[in-house]
Amino acid sequence: MADELNKLHDYANGILTQLNNVNRAKLAREIATKLRENQRKRIVAQQQPDGTNFEPRKPQKFRKKAGKIKRKMFTKLRTTKFLRTSANSNSATVKFINSVSRIARIHHYGLRGRVNKNNSWTVNYPSRKLLGINQKDCKMIEQITITYLARKL
Repeated sequence: MADELNKLHDYANGILTQLNNVNRAKLAREIATKLRENQRKRIVAQQQPDGTNFEPRKPQKFRKKAGKIKRKMFTKLRTTKFLRTSANSNSATVKFINSVSRIARIHHYGLRGRVNKNNSWTVNYPSRKLLGINQKDCKMIEQITITYLARKL
């Protein structure tokens, strides 16, 4: 994947240096917005960047209420309130805001974390890659760049 990103960077670098900073920032903002949309759709589908499904939630043995948790994982994390974009003339970024970045990091890397603030139970969470770029995203970035340059030239 890194090899494809390097190829994309080399391909676009010469052309993008001809744009001024304002136009590069607009292009980066457009790319970041589309990337956030793709990441959100993937999280809704409960899939990792490579296309495999997230490991399902474990059965809840210690719940006080009867039944199981029926909502999908990461329903709040995928909203625009928590999944933010930033862009400037040199980069486009999609990231979680600081207040939920700890939760996202624990799930993304499969770390050990507390179940909630009020007790000391800790759980080893399975790795669920929340953010990442796949070939489809690289093609989308390439297409947005070509379209943007065609409009400007």
